[in-house]
Amino acid sequence: MNRRQVLTAIGGFGLTGASALALGGDIPRLDADESGLPIRVETMAAPGSTAGEARVPVAGTPTVIDLFATWCAPCKAQMDALSTLHREYADRVAFVSVTNERIGGTLSRDDVRTWWQRHDGDWTLGLDPASDLMAALGASGLPFLAVANEAGEIRWTHAGVASTDTLRDEIERALAEA
Repeated sequence: MNRRQVLTAIGGFGLTGASALALGGDIPRLDADESGLPIRVETMAAPGSTAGEARVPVAGTPTVIDLFATWCAPCKAQMDALSTLHREYADRVAFVSVTNERIGGTLSRDDVRTWWQRHDGDWTLGLDPASDLMAALGASGLPFLAVANEAGEIRWTHAGVASTDTLRDEIERALAEA
């Protein structure tokens, strides 16, 4: 067997394994206690949010975690489902939306606040310019959602826009564990 055949075989095995993983839908991720969670993020004054710091996930309550950016068109679409479900579950579930955008230069806190108001945000709004939360959740794109149970264990993650019904089902599962 020559070098080209060996490299082709190795590449084929890699593609086959990646395809099987993708088709199976099981994406390996760290256990909750190895993920680096909980972490603290800076929060900003905006509707439903006060300036300071927040623990993510929120201690002692199921938490919906939304990673977004103001430039992200799908993130705008995700806000519809989040707003609807926040109205339904605000008394039993914490909602935290976090952007990894850097404040300064072309983006100000007022820009983020204006985007937040325009898209009916009314819960904790966090800033994570170092993307620590994104890394802890294993997120590779935006929007990205996670639901944690009251013990702070991540029970579900989703890359891309999730429907209201799907997110509601995952919130209900987290509440059932309480």
